[in-house]
Amino acid sequence: MALAQTNSDIADLTDRDPDEAAAIPILLAVLGLLAAWGVSIALWGIPGLYIPALAMVPVIWVALLVISRG
Repeated sequence: MALAQTNSDIADLTDRDPDEAAAIPILLAVLGLLAAWGVSIALWGIPGLYIPALAMVPVIWVALLVISRG
């Protein structure tokens, strides 16, 4: 009886929400980009702060257009 109970406990631990599984790589990518931006600020100072932000302007424009188109 303890073995069956243990098996169900393991099954409960392995069941994961697919949305949660998809969110983890996205969050890790965002964390990596923020860390890279922080390193660029530490290495190059003010240009390391604003040049990546300027480079993201077209990307944000495209993202907003895609979101608004549905």
